[in-house]
Amino acid sequence: MSEWIKTLTNTIFQQRENEDHHVDYESEFAFYRAVQEGDLDTVKRRLTPLGSRHMGTLSQNPVRNLRYHFIISVAMITRFCIENGLSPEYAYTLSDLYIQKADLTDTAEGIQQLHCDMTFDYTRQMRELVKEHTYSRQVVLTLDYIYTHLQEPLTVAAIADAIQLNPNYLSILFKKETGVPVSAYIRKKRIKMAENLLKYSDFSATDISNYLCFSSHSHFIKIFKSETGYTPREYRNRFFRHNWN
Repeated sequence: MSEWIKTLTNTIFQQRENEDHHVDYESEFAFYRAVQEGDLDTVKRRLTPLGSRHMGTLSQNPVRNLRYHFIISVAMITRFCIENGLSPEYAYTLSDLYIQKADLTDTAEGIQQLHCDMTFDYTRQMRELVKEHTYSRQVVLTLDYIYTHLQEPLTVAAIADAIQLNPNYLSILFKKETGVPVSAYIRKKRIKMAENLLKYSDFSATDISNYLCFSSHSHFIKIFKSETGYTPREYRNRFFRHNWN
């Protein structure tokens, strides 16, 4: 143990000599709070690039050092976002996907860019969640139900029955508070999930169409293109390799 304490003492001494200090706690906490609150402008101002001399050295291998810091960063952000209401299942799955991407990224520039993408992704998720917090309890229950049942047939009647509300009243309330009909919201969320599956999985477009309960593959292609500007095949060809290689 004494040898370990000696090493620690010498390391701290060298850091002081080189004026090489870790990011102070208050600044780090303010950054995570900005992500947690969906404050994109503050996040952009406070985002410290991976590899900064104030982040410490976790490995003598430059790329491995950045990868370790990335994993710490995504773990911290995930927990801060869960604390402020982001679905744990969603947050942890998003974290897993980003760490898998980092594991496949072999350049410092790639990991640094991935760190920016990950941070802004979580921040935008939280910004949308903050907006949702202004909704009534009935609409929040509807949003939660839709999110957890996207892979099942969804109708206003079924949702209304699940949350014990009159279907007509639910339709009017949902449109009033969100600005879109229930069916349009479901469609957008399914397309968003389809985008993620096309980017981050090997499932075929047909499998994705069936999984998300589109009436037919041709209908899925039509809706997907109207929402994204691409067919599913074009979208995968454009974004899949970019995100994993």
